[in-house]
Amino acid sequence: MPDLILHHYPSSPFSEKIRLALGYKKLAWKSVIIPAIMPKPDVLALTGGYRKTPFLQVGADIYCDSALICDVLEHVQAEPPLYPPHLKGVARVFAQWADTTLFWAAMAYNLQPKGAAHVFAKAPPEAAKAFGEDRKAMSSNMVRLRPGDATSAYRSYLRRIAHMAEEHDYLFGTDPCVADFAAYHGLWYTRAQVPLMADILNATPAVGEWMDRMAAIGHGAMDKFGSADAITVAKAAEPMPAGQNLLIDSAFQDDHGIPLGSAVSITAETFGPEPTQGVLIAATRTHYSLQREDPRVGTVHVHFPRIGYVLRKAEGA
Repeated sequence: MPDLILHHYPSSPFSEKIRLALGYKKLAWKSVIIPAIMPKPDVLALTGGYRKTPFLQVGADIYCDSALICDVLEHVQAEPPLYPPHLKGVARVFAQWADTTLFWAAMAYNLQPKGAAHVFAKAPPEAAKAFGEDRKAMSSNMVRLRPGDATSAYRSYLRRIAHMAEEHDYLFGTDPCVADFAAYHGLWYTRAQVPLMADILNATPAVGEWMDRMAAIGHGAMDKFGSADAITVAKAAEPMPAGQNLLIDSAFQDDHGIPLGSAVSITAETFGPEPTQGVLIAATRTHYSLQREDPRVGTVHVHFPRIGYVLRKAEGA
């Protein structure tokens, strides 16, 4: 199998989720550091528009969104499982909540003025302004929590997680599952990136102990890799045939009246509204796949999860 190439940056919370998942499965991977804000020319050459972090590249196949990346990692190496058979349903439901409701409460708390000032303390003022404008553009479709409301919600969520962590080493038992990785990364940002905001964790010591166990998993065997090298890899590779890639399901599920072979766009429901356009080559119960052409990377297949993304016919199609 071609190398697993993760496009990420160090302070990205969702990247930490995937870095730990790679470590848990003891997978070797290549690390491409990408910009935190636009412009991202190499990113867009590969994804066609999607600019959220991280994304996973395997040859000329591009897997977007950390939820879908977890599915890919499970297919690449089944053990240890992210989705234990007896927890498949509840772990996925919890992970979806953690990646959305919990995460946005945590980040609204983390990046209130005091936290944001810490993040950009060593950066020039224009850097903070550019980051703010970039994230404002990405969240144009969202209702953002105010700091006080976010703090109240975050405290409540931490207590609920503590009730789980008091019962087991991990949230659902003796071993971590996808729920742990999804719940961890927003809290990791509190402790690792804005430590002056981390006092909120003190009221739930069981959460801190669980976080220590998660951090001890590590990031696995990582090698640094250049962005230009990743472009070269994609250009030299052929994407895997639809139905034979690293996503298990392949049967066509038509919920939109859009046949395969149509020109379409796929856009995130909320955060990151930039569309990716291409030809629809797969629409299964779990994911969409687009084929697209780019002068720098040739033919690539870009994959998205169904949940959280909107499929439309391309304008004029």
